[in-house]
Amino acid sequence: MHEMIFGFGCAIIAGFLLTAVQNWTGLPGVQGKMLAALFLLWLIGRVCLMFPDLLGATLTTIIDLAFLPCVAFVLAKPILAVKQYHNLFFVPLLTIFTIANAEMHASIYYPSSVSTQYAGYAGVMLMTLLISVMTGRVVPMFTANGTQTPKATALPWLDKLTNGSLALITILLLLHPAIGINNFYIGLILIFAGIFQTIRWLRWRPWITLGVPLLWSLHLAIKALAFGLILLGLSYLIPEMPSSHIWHLITVGGIGGVILAMISRVSLGHTGRPLQAPKLMSLAFASLVLASLVRSFGPWGFPEKSMIFIDISGLLWIVSFTLFTIYYAPMLLKARVDGRPG
Repeated sequence: MHEMIFGFGCAIIAGFLLTAVQNWTGLPGVQGKMLAALFLLWLIGRVCLMFPDLLGATLTTIIDLAFLPCVAFVLAKPILAVKQYHNLFFVPLLTIFTIANAEMHASIYYPSSVSTQYAGYAGVMLMTLLISVMTGRVVPMFTANGTQTPKATALPWLDKLTNGSLALITILLLLHPAIGINNFYIGLILIFAGIFQTIRWLRWRPWITLGVPLLWSLHLAIKALAFGLILLGLSYLIPEMPSSHIWHLITVGGIGGVILAMISRVSLGHTGRPLQAPKLMSLAFASLVLASLVRSFGPWGFPEKSMIFIDISGLLWIVSFTLFTIYYAPMLLKARVDGRPG
């Protein structure tokens, strides 16, 4: 749970933010030795967690917790240099990610006082919040450009309700073990968060993207996120619903789907290529959708076959990201085809 959220997920977040800040500020992004140092810090954290006796528990915790604050520092410098204070929102968000990560580490040292499960859930909801903010900024533009249609007009009040409800859920999950919040309120807010997400998604007209894999994959992932939030909320209200499986609709289908769709698109743009995904990437996108459905609903319907569904879902995840690696690694290891720096 820790490595999928704070290892894999936070690496994606760092990569996205450190790339996006160049577009926001017009200043050169982190590169060279500084970028290599950030990558090595992330990598050492992964190795130490895989082999915890290598440096000892305390040093392993310190190294793992150091990555996101370092990313936040590097991210803040260009934003402050051009005084784009509205983009500083991501710096405290990375700090809260670090708190959730620290809470998960603390659960190893103090298992009777700190919940590993709720720290992990808070990390998932933080990723959902970040994705919600990011998609609100870019999906209307991507949809308009990719379909040659007018861009959907943003509704600030809807964005605030959508992202605010997710922020509130994150805080409640971080504090849950300490103050014992009633599950009814968590479930209710999750349902509202999913409804707000769905309304916003429908305003982006997902039906016009069906002919563009780079777009329908992104829209389908957002739908998985919204539907997952609603089902998860219901599971907090209806004890018979297995919330442990529904979380995977958010993580595999929503977070994983947005990650795959976004890196497939931005990798083309940042290597100077046309925004046209390789044909077999449609299979990768579809495999990830199927992985989320199999993982979420298979064990729910047939609990005695849970491990089979988990294995099938894991295999489909591997197929998706293996196809991405096969097609995109050669692009990313070469210079931009248009000769521009990148």
